[in-house]
Amino acid sequence: MSGRVQGVGFRAFVRTNAKALGLRGWVQNEDDGRVQVYALGSPAALNELAGLLYKGPPAAEVRGVEEQEASVQQLSSFDSD
Repeated sequence: MSGRVQGVGFRAFVRTNAKALGLRGWVQNEDDGRVQVYALGSPAALNELAGLLYKGPPAAEVRGVEEQEASVQQLSSFDSD
């Protein structure tokens, strides 16, 4: 995600929603001010999370979301840095 997505509770927002949707993965801040999310789960749950990422928490200003497929990582929960 790009925009104002660091320092606004974005990682906690992602973690809370991803766990509620039963997803596994992680979320982390990038050095360039973006936030990166990696999520595994059902297509329906991933689509729901993607919709939430475009909105973000109330203090965020999401200007862009780039979605791409990635290799599967063996994860048992959803974490953040």
